[in-house]
Amino acid sequence: MSVQQGLFERWFKLSENGTSVRTELLAGFTTFLTMCYITIVNPSILSVAGMDFGAVFVATCISAAIGCFIMGALANYPIALAPGMGLNAYFTFSVVQGMGVSWQVALAAVFVSGMIFVLFSFLKVREMLVNALPMSLKMAIAAGIGLFLALIALKGAGIIIASDATLVKMGDLYILGENGSKLPNWPVLLALLGFVLVVALDYFRVRGAMILTILLITVLSALLGLTEFKGVVAAVPSLAPTFMQMDFSGLLNGSLIAVVFVFFLVDLFDSTGTLVGVSHRAGLLQDGKLPRLKKALFADSTAIVAGAALGTSSTTAYVESASGVAAGGRTGLTAVTVGVLMLACLWFSPLAQSVPAFATAPALLYIGVQMMRSALEIAWEDITEAAPAFLTIAFMPFTYSIADGIAMGFISYAAVKLLCGRAKDVPVMVWGVAVAWLAKFWFLGV
Repeated sequence: MSVQQGLFERWFKLSENGTSVRTELLAGFTTFLTMCYITIVNPSILSVAGMDFGAVFVATCISAAIGCFIMGALANYPIALAPGMGLNAYFTFSVVQGMGVSWQVALAAVFVSGMIFVLFSFLKVREMLVNALPMSLKMAIAAGIGLFLALIALKGAGIIIASDATLVKMGDLYILGENGSKLPNWPVLLALLGFVLVVALDYFRVRGAMILTILLITVLSALLGLTEFKGVVAAVPSLAPTFMQMDFSGLLNGSLIAVVFVFFLVDLFDSTGTLVGVSHRAGLLQDGKLPRLKKALFADSTAIVAGAALGTSSTTAYVESASGVAAGGRTGLTAVTVGVLMLACLWFSPLAQSVPAFATAPALLYIGVQMMRSALEIAWEDITEAAPAFLTIAFMPFTYSIADGIAMGFISYAAVKLLCGRAKDVPVMVWGVAVAWLAKFWFLGV
């Protein structure tokens, strides 16, 4: 064993977790490929709020790396972090454009929400909340995230498209050419081919089945002229336009205090749901609880604060981490690998952009299959457990929000138990969160 391997073994406890350096690096690379889209999507959304695209791109990469390094080195979890989808849309379209405040003030709101997270992590409030979750809700969260990932994959590949009549429908397998001839709709067909391929490879226990599939579909898309090769190396943009540009003076009014609360509440449940779901998939739960949870929660809260200072919306744990877990990732070395690759994006972002969404869709879809297994552990014979679990699972994909699914799970769990005369089965923390979500929906809307 080399010196480096020995260091990794001692720090990340690889043998104890039944993994190896090679497996962890492969898992980290797999997770990175399924989530590197955020390096482009996040600055695209936040630039609509008036922020500099290049600066946000750099802030996205660095904040993700910070979160991954802390999560991996301190908490030893294979969970990657990056600025969250949904939270960036809320930042731009609801806060900046909807409320008419500057992006500098919005960044200050993100920073304050992150500081509250840090405080709550030290006071064990978040840890108490996660550990107080009934097992049925924990398993429902994992299964719901699986369906949510499946919807992201199907939508990204064009397999499911919008419909005025039925809300959604299946995308076409062909498109019409100029002369009326039918041409293959390659993104849809390649995504479906990739899904079948990853299932077959995994069935035969081929190591790195998902990453092999992603790379193969990417190569095929390039050969078919579907993927634009954007180059390899680019200069690192300046961070100056967004670095430490927070404006705290605008936070001193009721509406923006509510914005801080929403950032806090939404990220709390997005992050908590992802931690529970991905950790269960990795077999890291012990008696239904997460060991080292305080360190994991500290990692994402610190990343929020750092991200706001750098110039991006809230950073959170990523559901795409499940791809690395499915590839064998079990320790923080997976997360650290993602962090290194995120920093590499600063110079090699054009190369990362060459992987199309339909190439990562098969991996996400297959992860959905794996995570739905959690539903087997829900007490379906007890309707007071089954009904809230079902609503949790259903609301995540149908509202396109992990947070809304968890909110409905908490609210329905408390309501059903109360009306069925089993209020004593509801933990105090669950009552408190259910009431908080009801208040949020009533006073602030969805």
